[in-house]
Amino acid sequence: MSIALRVLLIVVSVLSMIIMMRKIRNSKFQIDYSIFWIIFSVVLIIIAIFPKIVLVAADLIGIQSPVNMIFLVIIFILLVKVFYMNIQISQLEYKVKELIQKLALSEHKDSEAEKNKDCRF
Repeated sequence: MSIALRVLLIVVSVLSMIIMMRKIRNSKFQIDYSIFWIIFSVVLIIIAIFPKIVLVAADLIGIQSPVNMIFLVIIFILLVKVFYMNIQISQLEYKVKELIQKLALSEHKDSEAEKNKDCRF
């Protein structure tokens, strides 16, 4: 792995960790979601510091270039993350739909009760 790639990995990882910490501190990002990105950054830093890990893993899998191995792993991890985020979005959309329906029913009942109340007088 080239020195330029190693430095790039370290710089990008440290910057992403700093951004996550600032977002958490400003309460703009939940800790649950930031844990993934912090761990991801730490793994990239470890890979950059100890490139032998990638060399051994690439040899075991049969990938000729360690850089390709890094990109392959990063793409795979991000695809898995997107998949799980899509599941969460679907669940949240379902919950929002349920809440809207309950709110509409509640408002309808309130308006009916008020109409009945007005008719009594």
